[in-house]
Amino acid sequence: MTDIKRLGLGCMGMNMSNKERSIETVHYALDHGITLFNTGEFYGCGESEMVLREALKGVPRESYFLSVKFGVLPGLNGQTYGLDVKPWNIKAHLAYSLHRLGLDYVDLYQPARMDENIPVEEIIGAIQECADAGYVRHIGLTQLTPENLERAAKVSPIHTVELAYSLANRSIEKNGILDVARNNHINILAFSVLQHGLLSDTPSGRPGMSQEAKDRMLSGLREIAAEKNTTVENLMQAYVYEKNPDMSILIGTTRKEHLQDSIDALSVTLTAGEIERMENVFPAEQLQGIVNSRNFIFRDGRMENR
Repeated sequence: MTDIKRLGLGCMGMNMSNKERSIETVHYALDHGITLFNTGEFYGCGESEMVLREALKGVPRESYFLSVKFGVLPGLNGQTYGLDVKPWNIKAHLAYSLHRLGLDYVDLYQPARMDENIPVEEIIGAIQECADAGYVRHIGLTQLTPENLERAAKVSPIHTVELAYSLANRSIEKNGILDVARNNHINILAFSVLQHGLLSDTPSGRPGMSQEAKDRMLSGLREIAAEKNTTVENLMQAYVYEKNPDMSILIGTTRKEHLQDSIDALSVTLTAGEIERMENVFPAEQLQGIVNSRNFIFRDGRMENR
């Protein structure tokens, strides 16, 4: 039997232009046992939250788990220009999200990134105040260092850490953050499992990767997928599940057909030999500069290249 609880729906792409389709996908998720919905105040400048408000209207509140990220500052051109996770402002961020969602509380609240010049203890402390007041049930974190996760866990229980992870980006296997999460009984939620299209069949648009190299890698993965009678995308999900049995996955989509593909991937199993073949076909060490080409940090709210 597949464990549907290991799959969550990422709602970044949901907005007013695809509202009806997105609502249909949320309902499809609920009908198929998916209860985790992941959004952010900055997704579509709040439109994702507003779509979810309509999609979840009338759904018993205790039957779904809603995760909300805050802090990213979108510019007028739609591009990120900064981050606001100042402890003093966190209550305001939450108030706006609750208003757009039409809810009294969120299940999981987390900063979208860390600000290098704000101690993580202060950020967690401010979220804990919201939790103490009943507006937040659990505290989460995403995209941070193992050291910051360790420090945060000493301030308050951390429910979930959300991390980028895929066949092409396995850096969290080596930097120690998985050990910190497991030692502190923190749930691990993977996103970017398909590495934002790096693993898809569409032409390569990644700097530093030739189309020839991408075609060669995909050819090897297609061979394994054909043997398993599945797709390359489903193979990627199965890889994450098999390598980390305690890890859950976020799949971002506004289409129920794509969500069903991800549900199907839950039943794909891989042997240790097949995992090794996939890693040989797709050598992550050679791809780190490519998959991290948009890696950046924030200091005093300003974005800097790492």
